[in-house]
Amino acid sequence: MESVKQKVLALNGDEAVAYAVKQSDVDVVAAYPITPQTIIVERFSEYVANGEVDTEFICVESEHSALSACLTASAVGARAFTATASAGLALMHEILYVTSGCRAPVVMAVVNRALSAPINIHCDHSDSMVERDCGWIQIYAENSQEAYDSIIQAFRIAENPKIMLPVMVGLDGFTLSHTLENVHVLPDETVRKFVGTRQFPLVTTHTGKEAPLRLDVENPMTIGPLDLPDYYFEHKRQQEEAMRNAPEIIKKIHDEYAEISGRRYGNGLLDPYKLEDAEIAVICVGSTAGTVKTVVDNLRNQGVKAGLLRIRTFRPLPVDGIRKALEKVKAVAVMDRSMSFGGHGGAIFHEVRHVLYDASNHPYIVNYIYGLGGRDTSPNQIRKIYNDLQKIVETGRVETPVQFVGLRE
Repeated sequence: MESVKQKVLALNGDEAVAYAVKQSDVDVVAAYPITPQTIIVERFSEYVANGEVDTEFICVESEHSALSACLTASAVGARAFTATASAGLALMHEILYVTSGCRAPVVMAVVNRALSAPINIHCDHSDSMVERDCGWIQIYAENSQEAYDSIIQAFRIAENPKIMLPVMVGLDGFTLSHTLENVHVLPDETVRKFVGTRQFPLVTTHTGKEAPLRLDVENPMTIGPLDLPDYYFEHKRQQEEAMRNAPEIIKKIHDEYAEISGRRYGNGLLDPYKLEDAEIAVICVGSTAGTVKTVVDNLRNQGVKAGLLRIRTFRPLPVDGIRKALEKVKAVAVMDRSMSFGGHGGAIFHEVRHVLYDASNHPYIVNYIYGLGGRDTSPNQIRKIYNDLQKIVETGRVETPVQFVGLRE
């Protein structure tokens, strides 16, 4: 199938997200403003006020209430969306678990921002990384174009009857949220057709009747009840089964979207760059990948076999894909834009390291904590990471497993 004709708009990352939501036939948006996410809901509220969408926009008193409203809307069958950042996501913490436990396919944009204290409004990934075990699928965008594309895909992913889990799409605060880019947008009807109408798995009610999984007075059922030791464990296992179903479905939806848009992000889970014959490689998520690619190109011009593996889908973690992608690499540097205090490295480092434990190839692996609170990480600093990897390969030793980039010691 050939990609459809698209128009190019000058949008920042927040505006790109709002535009994608506008096109996705969303029934309910509930939100509370927080920097650097606010532009998303401001722009969407304008679409509502102008009559461009038929969406119920709910202004709530907190992020906890925003997600609670979206959960309730989703439970009765609505397509629901919200957006937040930093402390707003932290305030949602309880309801993140409730939403995934109720199998409510809410979509949320998380404009990644540091957590206080001290107060900082700039980018790092501490807000969403701390929520990696809350039962949400997590996708991280490299640029505003991908943020637009990922939001559209997220509704299809979340609402798939074999998944029925909420999805958060992360985009780097200010780096993407407030930076103008050319964004190719699909026609409204194309997006509406791609997203389709929400599908509901059939379940058996307490009366023995088969009915769609949603709150409906005609087919009474309970969602999110008190769940004591006799069933709680089984319900948690069902969420894990949904996560296990997700990788193939994410890849399939990604491929379908690529056919109409002409844009691919690896296979939808992992996005490798010049990794086929790489001997040394960096792993990261988010916008940093763009800078790393420039360094890789320069190193390649100098004959260095350098590569990049960008993790696009962090939950579910693409375990087999990571092992396959790194099977020929001799040394790996994992870049974490968050910290696990006292945990010997960052979240991505922990996960990649444990994935490689059972792999046939065991490359040297080192962790670099960088960019906390929005601190810039230059191409020269990334070049030094590759230089370190070259030295590790030459000496066969990792002197310091966890290091910091751009830090005043």
